[in-house]
Amino acid sequence: MTTEELDTLLTALYVQIDDHLPRTRWLGRPPRLTDSELVCLAVAQALLGYHSEARWIRFARAHLRGMFPHLPERPGYNKRLRAARPLLQQAIRDLARASDLWSDPVWITDSTPVECGRSRDTVRRSSLAGWAGYGYSRSHSRWFWGLKLHLVCTPAGLPVTWALASPKVDEREVLAALVETEPDLVHERPGLLILADKGYVSAELDRFLDQYGVQLLRPSYRNLAPRPGEGLLKSVRQLIESVNDTLKGQLGLEQHGGRTIEGVVARVGQRLLAMTCAIWHNRATGRPVTRSLIAYDH
Repeated sequence: MTTEELDTLLTALYVQIDDHLPRTRWLGRPPRLTDSELVCLAVAQALLGYHSEARWIRFARAHLRGMFPHLPERPGYNKRLRAARPLLQQAIRDLARASDLWSDPVWITDSTPVECGRSRDTVRRSSLAGWAGYGYSRSHSRWFWGLKLHLVCTPAGLPVTWALASPKVDEREVLAALVETEPDLVHERPGLLILADKGYVSAELDRFLDQYGVQLLRPSYRNLAPRPGEGLLKSVRQLIESVNDTLKGQLGLEQHGGRTIEGVVARVGQRLLAMTCAIWHNRATGRPVTRSLIAYDH
């Protein structure tokens, strides 16, 4: 990605979010790097693939001084980023609503592992203990210790809502909680259809979603008659897998580096925001591929 392309993307992002982000109230003198600049800096880090904050600050000082003249030191950036969860969530929602894909009457939902540690010492001493836990990754055919990212998005991959939860929490419960927490998202889309996999099979979940006028389409068990439209799910399944691949392969979700609750949430939100930003910018500029991040790799 050229410097001109990066400047264009970050300038457009700054203009889009600056008027919408809530203003942080500081005790004493506010930091010279504004909240909007912090969000843009976090997006650039994720898009350019810098998992190490120390390496990222060195790169930004060498190449991005023109856009960010008041770059903090690495500890200051780390502290600001860990506290930026509300800003990142608000920016994700603002960019998603600004996209023409936001009103899509079809959602896709799935969960994917977010590993937070491997050694026994890490598990025992981590501040994530009590929230993170052991779970089984079907895609990797192994156990992991960490969390699960539950993502609801449009077929193009535009995030609608998301949550991080222990692997022990049933994904059907998480989906119900996401719908119940923000019912306006459903009411904005009459006749909403949610596509999911077999893990969401539940008569209770079907009844719950029916109260909101939502239809859940997922594969049936082998001993049951297939539902109408079920044959389309195989191709749709590839869509959510490609979204997870973008988050893990290009945005480094598995190398998030978070060690605290605030750190993990902020870094996952940072990557979701980077993907949302790419989708929003690609649509706004008429790029042929909606979710391609290749143009943003250095």
